[in-house]
Amino acid sequence: MPLISRIGRRHVRTRLLIAGIYLLLCIGGLTMVYPFGLMIAGSTKSEVDRKELQLIPGFLTDDVLLYRKFVQSLHNEDLNLLRMAYDSDAPSFGQVEPPDHVNEKLVDAWLRFLDGLEIPDYAYGLGHQHCRLSHEVHAQHRRAFIRQLKNESDGDLDRVNEKYGTIFVSWQTVDVNAEQYLMRRSTVSDEPIQLRWTRFKQDLGHAHRYYFSIEGYFKSGFLKPQYTRDVESYNAAHGTDHASYDEVRLARRVPDGTDLERRDWLQFVRNTLNLLWIRAGAEAAPAYRGFLEAKYRSIESVNRAYETDFREFESIPMVEQAPLRGIVASDWEAFLQGWVDPDTKALHLLPEDALYVHSLDFQFRDHLRTGFESIDRLNAALDTTFGAFEEIPIPQKEAHYTAFLDMTGALRWEYATRNYRTVVAYTMLHGRAILNTVIYCGLAIITALIVNPMAAYALSRYDLPSAYKVLLFLMLTMAFPQMVNQIPQFLMLREFRMLNTYWALILPGLASGYSIFILKGFFDSQPRELYESASLDGAGEWVLFWQITMNLSKPVLAYIALFAFTGAYSNFMFAMLICQDERMWTLMPMLYQLQQRSSEGIVFASLLIAAIPTFVVFLVAQNVIMRGIVVPVEK
Repeated sequence: MPLISRIGRRHVRTRLLIAGIYLLLCIGGLTMVYPFGLMIAGSTKSEVDRKELQLIPGFLTDDVLLYRKFVQSLHNEDLNLLRMAYDSDAPSFGQVEPPDHVNEKLVDAWLRFLDGLEIPDYAYGLGHQHCRLSHEVHAQHRRAFIRQLKNESDGDLDRVNEKYGTIFVSWQTVDVNAEQYLMRRSTVSDEPIQLRWTRFKQDLGHAHRYYFSIEGYFKSGFLKPQYTRDVESYNAAHGTDHASYDEVRLARRVPDGTDLERRDWLQFVRNTLNLLWIRAGAEAAPAYRGFLEAKYRSIESVNRAYETDFREFESIPMVEQAPLRGIVASDWEAFLQGWVDPDTKALHLLPEDALYVHSLDFQFRDHLRTGFESIDRLNAALDTTFGAFEEIPIPQKEAHYTAFLDMTGALRWEYATRNYRTVVAYTMLHGRAILNTVIYCGLAIITALIVNPMAAYALSRYDLPSAYKVLLFLMLTMAFPQMVNQIPQFLMLREFRMLNTYWALILPGLASGYSIFILKGFFDSQPRELYESASLDGAGEWVLFWQITMNLSKPVLAYIALFAFTGAYSNFMFAMLICQDERMWTLMPMLYQLQQRSSEGIVFASLLIAAIPTFVVFLVAQNVIMRGIVVPVEK
């Protein structure tokens, strides 16, 4: 009985020990799974949520986080654009909050106004195009634009360059300038590729656009940088008592307020605001003619410069809006800012009473004033409490939020896959990295399965007098780090004029001392009687090697193939050193280049995508290796 009891206790202790080992293995597995899960979650990040540390990305479950990613992408990751469009003081995209309340009637009035208006192309920009913070990320509309260009050119980039006068070196680099027509220095481009982009953005709806608010620019881009974002500083300087900047308005014409308010308005209009939004009334015509006469002296000079046929200065009309470009636009701006006659020193300046701002802000208010006639009728119809038409802002934030609620599912899919799409597009459309990698890895596996087995077979099959010395030499090559060998290998390849070729990638790793050592040990374990029997049956050396040795060595050959593939696929430093021509880059140097100028999300996504081929090859090789281990044991 005591013997049985001792055996039982020993059995229990053995089971507890095994259970403890399994528990430790599970804990160890979790320590690997958790970082891997964080990497997967990190591969979907943008600048909004890059500091987030959780296994499930927040935007997949939280609509507020998804909304922040949406407004960031909508405004092309330009915080200044958001502040101007929404008249907001948000310190970052990560702190933008959805509107507390959406007045659907006011939003509908705004959308009806846009639908009934012939909106100039410079009045709005297209969102989801650029990623200023998440570098190299291709937003959805940039991808769609590239697809259109590829379809119309049958995938021939040279045809695109010839048609639009561009010099794109790959589809990855196809892009147009960001649209921001608020500051004076911003100009509307007449380049063919920019005009093609304009046609592209015209086909997309209001939910994908951000409309330029001149009043928002006046406050966010002009007043707040001067008087700080604290309205009390503004009040102290102007002698006003505004409760917040929401009460500060941009007047259509020069205001009747304090001298500082007038000076702010004039400085903003004359020197800061883009000419696209400034108009001059007909009452400025006499001053304009005087300016032209002082500058050009004769009507003939004006006609030559303007390509007109005026008979006298009195017949020249006032140019209400400056053209987009040309000498007329240059003169109009000089007249707006003030031009001094070099002879008489007289100042020619566009009269301030003739100046006014023409923007969607004022057009929307005029539309509402025409439709409702009085502010009381508007408040009753739209459920608002405005005190005057001048208080009505553009409800752009509310309109965007309404559109956002209707496409949350599509947005989650877009932000979950955007970084991966960028990496795939970069590797597929930029250079020949995929082709080079396939060729390099394929040749590395083939040569490893030919050269190394033949060398190991010779050492194992024949009793060479220096076999152990050769084996010792091969083992010594394993003692030196790969970095040490790269310098002499580079010098030799340069002398042989093999740099930037596949030979440079393959030859240095043609034979592996480690692989030969492993193969020789495996070949030594094979029964000699088998070879003797085959020899008696008339089998030659090639038959012995190929049909017997290689057939019996599939497990170790699978390991050698896996070893050769991982070595070639992960070869980064040496591949970049000997193949500095970008056309010969393999996947690793190409991804490294992408990672150097990209966000964390792109880095994580590229690592996960790069791991897929290695994982697939490992699964294939593992099956062969396990069959070689398990089947003989079972037999």
